[in-house]
Amino acid sequence: MRSPEWPVAPLGGLSSNSASARYGSPAGGGQASPPAPPVAAPPPYRPPGAPQSGPGTAARSEPRGKPPIPVKILIAGGFGVGKTTTVGAISEIAPLTTEALMTTAGIGVDDPGTRSAKTTTTVAMDFGCVTIDRSLKLYLFGTPGQARFGFMWEDLARGALGALVVVDSARLDDCYPAIDFFERAGLPFVVGVNAFDGRLAHDLGAVRWALAIGDHVPLVRFDARDRLSVRDALLVVLDRALDRATRERGT
Repeated sequence: MRSPEWPVAPLGGLSSNSASARYGSPAGGGQASPPAPPVAAPPPYRPPGAPQSGPGTAARSEPRGKPPIPVKILIAGGFGVGKTTTVGAISEIAPLTTEALMTTAGIGVDDPGTRSAKTTTTVAMDFGCVTIDRSLKLYLFGTPGQARFGFMWEDLARGALGALVVVDSARLDDCYPAIDFFERAGLPFVVGVNAFDGRLAHDLGAVRWALAIGDHVPLVRFDARDRLSVRDALLVVLDRALDRATRERGT
C-alpha cells in the first residue's frame, strides 16, 4: 500500500521517498560518506568523593583494617538490681532481652525491694554490644537474677574475660551469690554499686566491708541508666581483665 504523496518511481530509479530523492545525493559523486567515528561510552558513575581510576589515574584502594577483637563481659547480680537497664543503656544495637511479666506466683519468691516499680523479670539472659575502638568490641551478656535460673550462669560465663557485678546498696544480701560465683570461678570482676535515685544507702567503704571483698577487687559507683556512667564501669572491668591476662602471660 502506497501513500498518494509518494508517486511510483520508474523501474531502476530511486524511490520518491528515499533519502537520496528527498534530500539530494551526498557530495563527491554520489559516493557514500565514510562512517562517523564511534562515540565513546560515558564513564561509569561514581559517587562524589569516591576514588577515581582510569588511564590517567592510578587505581587507589584503601586497605581494610582488621575486625575488632570480640570480648565477652558478663553483667551479673541479684534480682532487680539493674542488669537489664545496664545493658540497654550502653548497647549500640537494640538489646536482646527475655523479659517476662511477673505474676502472683512470684510473690514471696522474687522481691525487687520496696523502692522498685519493677513489673518484669529476665527469664534467660540479656544481650547487647558496644564498640570501644577499632580494635575492641564488647559483647555483654546479662545473667538472670533469680536463684532458680542459676544453672545458666556456668554456660554464660564460658569464654568471658570479666564481669560487672551490679549491686543495690539497699539490698546487699542479694549480691552475695554472684560474688561467690566469680570468686570460685576465678573470673576477674568489678563490683558496681548502682545509684538508685542518684543516691546510695551506704557509702562505698561500708559496702566493701559488708561484701568482704579485698582491695584488689575494684568497687565503683555508677548509674545504670546513664550511658557514660555504664561505659566508665565497663572500662574498669576491661582494665582488670587485661591486667589479669598480662600477669598470666608473664608467668
